[in-house]
Amino acid sequence: MARKIRVMIIDDEMSARKLMRAAIRWESLNMEVVGEAASGIEAINVIDDLKPDIAFVDISMPFMNGIEFTETATERYPHLIIIIMTAIDQFEYARKCVSLPVFDYMLKPMVREEITKTLERAKERIEQGRDYWEETKSEPAEEADNPENITSQIRKYLEEHFGDSKLNLAYTAQEFGFSASYLSRKFKQDTGKNFVEYLTEVRMEKAIECAKAGTKMFLTASEVGIPDPNYFGRCFKKYTGKSYSDYVTTHSK
Repeated sequence: MARKIRVMIIDDEMSARKLMRAAIRWESLNMEVVGEAASGIEAINVIDDLKPDIAFVDISMPFMNGIEFTETATERYPHLIIIIMTAIDQFEYARKCVSLPVFDYMLKPMVREEITKTLERAKERIEQGRDYWEETKSEPAEEADNPENITSQIRKYLEEHFGDSKLNLAYTAQEFGFSASYLSRKFKQDTGKNFVEYLTEVRMEKAIECAKAGTKMFLTASEVGIPDPNYFGRCFKKYTGKSYSDYVTTHSK
């Protein structure tokens, strides 16, 4: 049996994400919801780990809206099937996506039967293609001028550019001329950490410095490349075991 098609739901309304998870018979379509995001920024940060084939994207979200996410995602992942979700009063706004390779537009509130039909069409396209998360470039026979320094160069790059909210595995791989999967394997092999873990660690260490200085959370979040404060807050608590406000209260000078 073919592998399950991976679906991601990107919407700032938790109720909308839960409803879509519950409303569709994913198993009958040989699909699974592999993850969610509450903003485009959060989606960009986790997409390399989730590796979705299909992304439902709400057009109206804070920090990085659906159009901005689509522009970024389709540039890096040209085979990703994006389905834009929009309310009737946002439809003209959605038309700005016409020049982008969007698979379909769906009006909210969405109907189960219409979603299923759209997913069936998306499934047909995917089955006619290939798994675009596999290698898209041949691995280099030998690496840049100093192969032993490639990973250290990448680490330095992350430490210098962590404040860029669009920075992720695919973006970095493109900068260094590697496929994302090759860079992912090499980075884990050389450092013992996966790429996302290391980037998050760099961002959180900087966030801790800001917290100790008493910097307000929304300013810190933006400075470390995670301008969505809700997503930043979850990352910070997972990394430190404390909420940002608690950490500031306990450690600020």
